[in-house]
Amino acid sequence: MARTSSRASIGRTPPAVTVDGGSITTTTLLTDGSTDAVAVPVAPPRDGDDALRPLQGTAEAAARYGVDLAEIGDRAGLSGAAGEIYVLQLPRPVGSSVTLPWSGLPPRLVLVGVGSGRPADLRRAGAALARSTRGLRRVVTTLGAEAHQDDSAAATCARAVAEGYLLAAYVPQTSATKDSSPRDAAELVLLGRDGTRATAAVAEGRTAATATWLVRDLAATPASTKTPAWLADQAKRLATKAGLEVVVRSPRELAAEGFGGILAVGAGSASSPRLVTVSYTPPTAGGRHVVVVGKGITFDTGGLSIKPREAMVPMKTDMTGAAVALATVLGAAAAGVAHRVTAVLPLAENHFGGASYRPGDVLTMWGGTTVEIANTDAEGRLVLADALAWADATLDPDVLIDVATLTGAATLGLGKQHAALYSADDELATALAAAGDASGELAWHMPLVEEYEEAVESQIADLRHVPLDKHIGGGSITAALFLRHFVGSRRWAHLDIAGPARATSDKHEVTEGATGFGARLLLRYLEQLR
Repeated sequence: MARTSSRASIGRTPPAVTVDGGSITTTTLLTDGSTDAVAVPVAPPRDGDDALRPLQGTAEAAARYGVDLAEIGDRAGLSGAAGEIYVLQLPRPVGSSVTLPWSGLPPRLVLVGVGSGRPADLRRAGAALARSTRGLRRVVTTLGAEAHQDDSAAATCARAVAEGYLLAAYVPQTSATKDSSPRDAAELVLLGRDGTRATAAVAEGRTAATATWLVRDLAATPASTKTPAWLADQAKRLATKAGLEVVVRSPRELAAEGFGGILAVGAGSASSPRLVTVSYTPPTAGGRHVVVVGKGITFDTGGLSIKPREAMVPMKTDMTGAAVALATVLGAAAAGVAHRVTAVLPLAENHFGGASYRPGDVLTMWGGTTVEIANTDAEGRLVLADALAWADATLDPDVLIDVATLTGAATLGLGKQHAALYSADDELATALAAAGDASGELAWHMPLVEEYEEAVESQIADLRHVPLDKHIGGGSITAALFLRHFVGSRRWAHLDIAGPARATSDKHEVTEGATGFGARLLLRYLEQLR
């Protein structure tokens, strides 16, 4: 799929990934003219050895192409590390009667380092392969096809390769009228896999990658297009197409029902706020009901507590939590998970104007809790508080999860690789962290420090939404403590994705700009939930 000059294609699908039971020596895909590259895995040398280790299909490919793998590895200085790539572009004889060993074979032989061969390394290998084969038609590979003790391990490896490939195959959309960017990566065929389990695993990986693509597309859309109304329309269109129930609340309905936080945050903008719910119900009853609430600030100026210019530049992505919630419910429906899933998207633009809310104001949230405002640039927790309180009271969830680009403080301790995970329920926190490990979207369980509760105390309202005493610190923790007041007695977890939701460059399966972090983690959690 080529890039497009419009933003109408929100909800794109990644390239195809298929499985084939053949091998390098038996498949006809290498000789029928339909394949542009063959990719084979290499691993680091064994202890005491200097040569790369050829894995499944590598020796066969070297023999068919007539190349010396050890010589290539030594000449190119290859180590076999995960994601290392070496492309051997083979010349074609022109006007010669000489038959070369690779005549009739694809013109590119790609050596791909797989490191330890664990899923995380195979995702990196798949991602590197996608970036090195952009613009080709079909790539055939034996990555991750090593002999395994059971079908489950083989399926896990196939999924990791497919997921990494598809995540790195993503090409951002553009509004440029002249576009010279590279085309999307090619179709991928995984050789040496057969059976329904491998096919199902690849399909799961594709569902997860599709969800991530959606989050990236939505988050990268300029705020000049992405008003709360536009984002609500996109959610409605995608949910309706998937056969899901969707409800959009307008400002009039928000006012009638008492959503004081969402309305206050959106009051300073010419683009009025919305609240969207999207619901998936599995065909068979008996599962849990998981509600995912996502922060949906379509642009954040900071309001009257205005941000510096540099801090505003990435703020079109401040609705990533809402995009993750939407992608999660759509992905759950596509995968047919056994649990009910509801996405709740509080959408607003935090601007400034004559109707802006102010520091010192007291807001009445949904359900009646009053909140003293100290900083209008801490708006995310206000829209989440409204949505969480409403979800707790009206949706009766078994598990309530919120996800948000909430605090810069979360990045100070955890950097850009981990989300900050808060929950008083150790079982829930462990399950989400395990899903993060399995998906490659890492989350670190942070403490809800009870001694910091004083940070959200107010003398003029029920709560204060940011600390009065700046010496308390722990800004990510105090934000989580504030949100905890709006979830009742539910099993609840808070994911602060401010760090990993954005990246300054491509790295492995992560793409520059909006990364889409969170959707794969939550879909893994739903898959594993019992």
